[in-house]
Amino acid sequence: MDQAALQTLGYEETIQELMRYAVSYEGRRRIAELVPEEKLAAAERKLAETAEAKAIIAKGASVPLPSLDGIEFVVSLLGSGYLFGEQDFSAVSQFLRSCSQLKKYMSGKLDLAPVIASYAGSLYEEQRLQEEINRCIRHGRIEDGASKELEKIRRKMETLKERIQKRMQTVLSKYSSLLQEHLVSTRDGRYVIPVKKEYYRQVKGAVLDQSTSGQTVFVEPDEIASLQFELNLLIGDEAREEAKILAMLSALLESSARELKQNIEITGMYDFIFAKGKYGASIGGRAVPLNAEGEIRLVGAKHPKLLQTMVPLDISLGGQAKGLIITGPNTGGKTVVLRTIGLLTLMAQSGLLIPAEEGSCLAVFRNIRAVIGDGQSLEQSLSTFSAQISSLSRMLESADSASLMLIDELAAGTDPAEGMALSIAILEELGRKGATIAVTTHFNGLKEFAAQTPGFRNARMEFDPVSLQPLYRLTMGEAGESYALEIAQRLGMEGSVIERSRELMSRSAGRAAPAEKLVEQGAPKMNQTTNKRQTTQNVPIAKGQPETAEAAETDTSDRRPKFEMGDAVWVTSLNRMGIICALEDSRGMFGVQVQKQKLKINHKRLKPYISRSELYPGEDYDLDIVFESKENRKLSKQFSKHHVEGKAIIKEQD
Repeated sequence: MDQAALQTLGYEETIQELMRYAVSYEGRRRIAELVPEEKLAAAERKLAETAEAKAIIAKGASVPLPSLDGIEFVVSLLGSGYLFGEQDFSAVSQFLRSCSQLKKYMSGKLDLAPVIASYAGSLYEEQRLQEEINRCIRHGRIEDGASKELEKIRRKMETLKERIQKRMQTVLSKYSSLLQEHLVSTRDGRYVIPVKKEYYRQVKGAVLDQSTSGQTVFVEPDEIASLQFELNLLIGDEAREEAKILAMLSALLESSARELKQNIEITGMYDFIFAKGKYGASIGGRAVPLNAEGEIRLVGAKHPKLLQTMVPLDISLGGQAKGLIITGPNTGGKTVVLRTIGLLTLMAQSGLLIPAEEGSCLAVFRNIRAVIGDGQSLEQSLSTFSAQISSLSRMLESADSASLMLIDELAAGTDPAEGMALSIAILEELGRKGATIAVTTHFNGLKEFAAQTPGFRNARMEFDPVSLQPLYRLTMGEAGESYALEIAQRLGMEGSVIERSRELMSRSAGRAAPAEKLVEQGAPKMNQTTNKRQTTQNVPIAKGQPETAEAAETDTSDRRPKFEMGDAVWVTSLNRMGIICALEDSRGMFGVQVQKQKLKINHKRLKPYISRSELYPGEDYDLDIVFESKENRKLSKQFSKHHVEGKAIIKEQD
C-alpha cells in the first residue's frame, strides 16, 4: 500500500487515535503494525472480529483483559539462566490467574461472538506453576512453608530474636541515663541502642552509626554480641534456602516458557481486537460488506474526525461507473468527500468499523493512491502543478482493476486548455486500466466528458444560491457550478468588477471555449464495447489562446503583436490574464493590470488574449472604469465641473 496515500488520507492519525484504547504493550505493538489488508478474506475476517468485540462491549460488561505489567521483563529473560525474584513470580501468578478468568469469560460468549470467543481456548492455565508459586510466595515474600528446611531456620531465628529483645531490655535499664531515647532499633539487621554522643565511651560495645545531627551514637552492646553473631549465621542459612526455592520456581517457569509466551500473544491479540471494538463504538461505527469488484456505496457516511459537523455522505462508485467527477464551489466539501472515501476504505480493509449507515459497502483494493492538497516540494523546487503531475505519473504506472485513485483538482494550476486535455487523457488511461476513480475539478469540460463517456458520471456539491452558502451535500448524477462570481460578491468584491465579469462571460458564451470544445472536437474517447482508446488527430485550439512561456521568449520584434490600451493579454510568466494599462516604453515594458495590481512586464511575456474592441462597447469607452478606483472617478467628474478645495487624485505608482 502506498505510504504517501496513508499519510495524505489521515490513516496514521487514525492509528494514533486507536492506540488510546489499548491497555498493554503487546496490544499497542499490534496497532502500530496495523496495515490495510489487500486480500478480501483477510479483511473480512478482521472486520468480523472487530464487530464481535463491539457486540460484547455493547452488553456493558467489563472484559477481564490480563495485565502484562512485569511480564515483558520476565519473558525477555527466559532462557538466559536468570534467577527470578519474588516480584517476578507474583507478576506471573497474577497473569496466569487473569488468563484463567479471560478463558472462563470468553467461554460464555460463544453464542454472541463465536469467532473471537474461540481464541480463548488456546490459553494455558498452567495449574502446576500457579500452585507452586502460590504455595511458595505470598505478598511478595517467600512463605515459611516453602520448604521444611526454611521453616526450621526461621523458627530458630524467631527464638533467637526473642532472646535478644529480652537482653536488650536489660541493657536499656542499665544505661538509661546515657540514652537519647528509651528504645531499641536496628542498623543493617543488628540491634543497637541510641546513646548520647558525650557518653558513648561509657557503653561497652561497637559503634555502628550516628544520627544526622551527630548528637546520637548507635551502639551494639557487648551483652548481645554473641547472640547477634548466631542470628547472622541463621540469616545466611535463610538466604541460601530461599535461593534454592527461587531456583526451583525459575526452573518450573522455564519449562512453561512456550505456554507463557503464547498466553501473552493471545492476550495482546484480545487487547488489539477490543481496542478496535472500543474505537468503533466511540465513532458509531459498523461493519460493512466488502467486495473485490471495486464497488463503493456509502450511505450516511461521515469522516471520523468530523462526526459532529459533517453532513452525512451518500455516494456510489464502481460497477458500470468506476469514474466519478465531482464539481461544485470552493469550500463546498469536495476534498472532504475524497478524504472520506479514501479513509473509510483504508479503515475497513484494516478491520475497523466505519461511521456509515445500513446499506453501505466497500471494496478491497491492493493499490490506493491519493493526490490531495498542495503537494509543493521546497526541497525539490517543484510547483504545485509539477508535484501533482509527478504523483499522477506514478498513479498511471501502478493503476489496475484493483486500484482506487483519488485526485483533488485534477491538472489545476496550468493553462486551462492544456490542463483540460491532459485531464481527459489521464482519466481515459485510468479508465482503460480499470481503476476506480474519484476526481474533483472546476473544469467545465470535464463535466461534459463525464456526461458523454461510458464508465464515468457526474456528482456535485450542493450550494444555496440564495444564501450563497455551501450545503456540503453531494448529489449524484448532476454536475455542479463553481459559483465563483457569487462567492466573490459575498466576500466583498467591487460590484463593477462582478458586473464586468458577467458581461465577459456572456460574450464568451457565444464562442465555444476551447476547454469545453475539446470533448466535442477531438478529445480521446472510450469505445464502450472494446474499452480501447480511439485517438483523434489535430485537436483544434482557439485562435488567440496563450502559448507557453518558452514560445513567448522566441518572438521576434518583426512579428510580435501590437497592443493597445485596454487589450486583454495573457501573461505567460504568471499564467494569468491581464489588461494593458500603459503602452510600451523604451525598454519594451508594458503596464499590465493583473487582478487590480499594476505591473511592468516585458513584451516577450505577453500574448494576445481578447482585443479591446471585443471587450468594450465603442472606441470612446472610458477605460478609467477599469483602471481607476470608484473614488478617483467620482473626483474626476467633480473636477471637470469646478475646483474642489482640499481634494486631489493620487495616481498609484507602478
